Amino acid sequence: MAIYKRKEGEEQPYWPFGPFKLRLPFIHYKFESAECIQAIILSVVTISMIPLLQEHLGLPYDVALAFIIICGIGNMIPAFLGTSFVPGWITPAIPLVVLFLGDFEPGPEAIQALVAMQLLVFLIFFLLGVTKLGSKVVNIVPRSLKAGIVIGAGLAALLGEIQPGGRLMETPISIIIGGLLTAYIMFSLSFKKLRLKNKVANMLSNYGMVPGLIVAIIFGLIVAEYPVPDVEWGFVSPAFGEMWAYLPFSVGLPGLDVFLLAVPTAFIAYIIAYGDIIVGDTLIKRISKTRPDEEIDNDLDRLHLITAIRNLLHALFAPYPGLAGPIWTAATATVIERFSFGRKAMDSIYGGVGTFHISNFLALFLLPLVTFFQPVLPVALSLTLLVTGYLCIQVGMEQIHNSTERGVAGVTAVVLAVHGAAYGLLAGVIMYLLLEKTSNKQSEQEKQENYENPEKKAL
Repeated sequence: MAIYKRKEGEEQPYWPFGPFKLRLPFIHYKFESAECIQAIILSVVTISMIPLLQEHLGLPYDVALAFIIICGIGNMIPAFLGTSFVPGWITPAIPLVVLFLGDFEPGPEAIQALVAMQLLVFLIFFLLGVTKLGSKVVNIVPRSLKAGIVIGAGLAALLGEIQPGGRLMETPISIIIGGLLTAYIMFSLSFKKLRLKNKVANMLSNYGMVPGLIVAIIFGLIVAEYPVPDVEWGFVSPAFGEMWAYLPFSVGLPGLDVFLLAVPTAFIAYIIAYGDIIVGDTLIKRISKTRPDEEIDNDLDRLHLITAIRNLLHALFAPYPGLAGPIWTAATATVIERFSFGRKAMDSIYGGVGTFHISNFLALFLLPLVTFFQPVLPVALSLTLLVTGYLCIQVGMEQIHNSTERGVAGVTAVVLAVHGAAYGLLAGVIMYLLLEKTSNKQSEQEKQENYENPEKKAL
């Protein structure tokens, strides 16, 4: 139950807090049990960042776990401050961040590079949120370049998993079975028809990638691709004391040259994140028509500021390869799906999104859960990246409208996936100016000629 009640058609109650709208569980919204259960299971995705923190930043396991706790704190901020999205990583940018970090030695050098990256992402979100220029800046970027960036991020995610030495080659059975099941449940046209007729299929669809992840873990343990977990009881003890040695206060701030190297990847990360924002905003507008009993104030400038705060928190106290993204699209879509069933199913959208990350955060302290998932963290990360790769390619392909744009986007995507953000952007800009810009000018000339000589058009 919640202390404050919403009248039909009004906005969920809140306390004004500058540009934010403060909402607390049990005071401003109900605690939702379905989101609690899903968030506990999906805590495996949250802690699946640990292998990347160990590999690319050189963190010990207990320090990496402390970074995860800081991430959990950051993930609770958006619901407290008034957004209607479940936040997450900028997942499609992870392969590009990993490519960027590959040029630095794991340890202080890589940590400084990631701090530079995350501070730049903070500045982009903060400045565009304060000035309200976010949508205008993104709209300046040509369609083919945006598509190439998104497709390139998807290709980088897939290549990182399937290339020799990738996780798919090391644990093929669990990843293939889990990946195919996840793809079938989330993207299959036949499954969409099945869920309309079958209650079990409909229930599975509400949990996104959770069923595929559970099946992947089970098969991975059965065929010994992963060791049997050594489950321990109690609560985790993150190494907060040791964590200080891996922060910019100890390793030092990055130099100007590192900031300059990080600019292309930070810029691309923002473009990807803004694409996610548009997807989330579309979902909210669509559900608002179905649920007129709650007015949802999905202020994108507020979302920019909150995302900026989370990236600053990470840069100073837990540099993170996943960065801090505005929306975890799959989790947000699942919450919205249940919200669509009416007020009895979920009183307020803020109850769903608020409950999710509070539960997810608390689950991070449960030692039996963390120790059970510890051996299978790679498969959780792999499925997340494979789903991300599929979605990026799908969304990117939808943005391009003609053969010239497809060519520019394709070249941009391949160069970006293989050689990183800087070379990908450079290749994309050159291809756009050389091919597409010329093509656009020719199109304008043809329009003018057709206007002046209509008989020529008839021929």
